[in-house]
Amino acid sequence: MRVSLCTITFRHHLISLDEIAAWAEANDFQGIELWGAHARNLAPRSDRNAEWLDGYGLSVPMISDYLPLDGEVETLRHKTVELCRLARRWRTRKIRTFAGSAGSLDVDADERQRIVDRLKEICTITASYGIHLLAETHPKTLADTAASTTRLIEEVDHPYFGINFDTLHVWEGGDDPVAVHRAMKPHIRHYHLKNIRDRADLTVFEPANVYAAAGSRRGMTPLFEGSVDYDRFLAEIAGDPQADASLEWFGNDCVETLRRDRKQVRQVIEGTEPTRRAANL
Repeated sequence: MRVSLCTITFRHHLISLDEIAAWAEANDFQGIELWGAHARNLAPRSDRNAEWLDGYGLSVPMISDYLPLDGEVETLRHKTVELCRLARRWRTRKIRTFAGSAGSLDVDADERQRIVDRLKEICTITASYGIHLLAETHPKTLADTAASTTRLIEEVDHPYFGINFDTLHVWEGGDDPVAVHRAMKPHIRHYHLKNIRDRADLTVFEPANVYAAAGSRRGMTPLFEGSVDYDRFLAEIAGDPQADASLEWFGNDCVETLRRDRKQVRQVIEGTEPTRRAANL
């Protein structure tokens, strides 16, 4: 399993990509997942690209963005092409987006079909660049439960469409991540790994809070200290050399948390049970 960190972790930090790359290399990460906003803001820096990142022994497994499926079609096409060009610059073949902005129980048949049709159209564009479009398992989207996500895969029915398996959000949707992973594995192209202290704390990940510099971080926990059993889940994927996973940390103390989580994930990969500390309840 290849493990990356996410630049979205540093969304409120005064830190350069150079510093992130040096730290990632020193702490045994294989890649850096670029947040779409960061990829776009780096566009004027022609000296920052995949070749530059090669010097650190790192790659970009995925660019994570939010394509405007609910907006004008021409705007959506333009944004998709722009993102594909950025993906080529960083030599990644994966783009992450969300399957709409409303949950599967909150849309009617026509609205669901509109989102499906737009995902199909985007896939046609990304495929022309050799890039896969991944819908993330996430609340308030059409990939909010295992049943709806499976249906979405069947509806889009495109070889360049896949899933970014956010383990926490699969659990949040009321499903068993291990069972869902086994059923959905042929369509999974990437994994997001994060955890939460308790189900009652899940609102901390709502966009209005998590992207706010002054937002609450209460309930966010290191990977092996929360409610989702990552010892069990990682046993499913740690031995797969083709699996790409990102530690998606949104909380405070990011350097120390990522360093410790990376060390414990490495122990799992090497077949050593990580030391689980009691969750701070």
